[in-house]
Amino acid sequence: MRSLRTGLSPGSLLAGFAALGALLVAAPAAHAADTPLRDLGAAKGKVIGTAVTGSKLTGTYGDLAGAQFSSLTPGNAMKWGTVEPTQGSFDWTEADQIVAFAQAHNQQVRGHTLVWHSQNPSWLTNGSWTSAQLSSLLQNHISTEVTRYKGKIAAWDVVNEPFNEDGTYRSTLWYNGLGSGYIANALTWAHAADPNAKLYINDYNVEGVNAKSTALYNLVKSLKQQGVPIDGVGLQAHLILGQVPSTLQQNIQRFADLGVDVAITELDVRMALPADSTKLAQQAADFKSVVAACVAVTRCVNVTVWGFTDSDSWVPGTFPGYGAATPYDESYAPKPAYYGIAEALGGTTAPPPTGACTATYSVVSQWNTGFTGQVGIACSGASLSSWKATWTYGAGQQITQAWNAGCTQSGAAVTCVNASYNGSVPDGGSVTFGFNASWSGSNPVPVVTLG
Repeated sequence: MRSLRTGLSPGSLLAGFAALGALLVAAPAAHAADTPLRDLGAAKGKVIGTAVTGSKLTGTYGDLAGAQFSSLTPGNAMKWGTVEPTQGSFDWTEADQIVAFAQAHNQQVRGHTLVWHSQNPSWLTNGSWTSAQLSSLLQNHISTEVTRYKGKIAAWDVVNEPFNEDGTYRSTLWYNGLGSGYIANALTWAHAADPNAKLYINDYNVEGVNAKSTALYNLVKSLKQQGVPIDGVGLQAHLILGQVPSTLQQNIQRFADLGVDVAITELDVRMALPADSTKLAQQAADFKSVVAACVAVTRCVNVTVWGFTDSDSWVPGTFPGYGAATPYDESYAPKPAYYGIAEALGGTTAPPPTGACTATYSVVSQWNTGFTGQVGIACSGASLSSWKATWTYGAGQQITQAWNAGCTQSGAAVTCVNASYNGSVPDGGSVTFGFNASWSGSNPVPVVTLG
């Protein structure tokens, strides 16, 4: 979709992130022991990707891009304006760099994008073309680029953003000059250049069931009926905090039922700056919700974040006052959003900031063979989107039942995780859960750890 920023302009984000800085000093800065997102995704049959800026693929940025993700999308490097800024003169430098990096790190590449109304070279947009000339230019561009990377690109976003919000076709150079048939032609030409690459139509604001996504659905259905090579649908998922569509999974499923794959192609969740612990917890829940919807549908094959670090995000430059939209902060520390993704893939739960959230164990009542216990979890200066409390009994106590939590015990070790309805603990808020247990002889109070 939009440009990935290639860096911070002086002072452009400092004010927005000033408040975030204090929060993140307590955030988990290292997570080498956590299972990488790409491995968690593989266990679920999902490819986990990120858009990247080729010039940054060194140092910490390169290390994280290689270790955490199984797919790379060039943010700008494969767009027409980048690869052919002057007619007949090509620059593949950054695109080649990203492909080589991906090959060295056993990653797929998602080609982005062949046909779009934006970021085209001025010689193309300012030209006076007949329909025949425009068709020839488009075919040549697709054939040249796809052929160059034949066998190296797993999937192409062939046509990007063809629809208006009301489901009508967007007025573009391509639609105005060639009619809606340009979409079928583009897919056909891309397939001819690389029959093994998966071919997608990609758009934004099509995540839930609405007029725009229904227009896309009807187009894909029609293309399939015509025998046009179409393998998948890309849902960009540039979302606003707290606004994940309730019909996301339903929408993914209806496209899958057409016999095509679905990919979340450009996921980010922007918030009004400054960020705070409550917003970051909501963002984690939003990322988790999106990834979980993909996990729930077999033919949802890929989740790609549009840049993995806030310093490489397009959001602040496009939506003034908004940002902090990615899973990592500008210093490459994982945010709660990172753990939201991991949790949806069956991985690590985010540890709370040190000391900001606490768990208190108490014995409510006791009799000769048993007792009722309670644990209260409270936050001040942070918030949680989920929680896990663990402790070890020292005198043979055994939990027999629990409420408001799911508790398991192995030997002396007890683990209790939130129920579906009480995982969220806001800053300044608290939750409690209880249990019955047996005891004999003594009943010392254990120390509870939050994780």
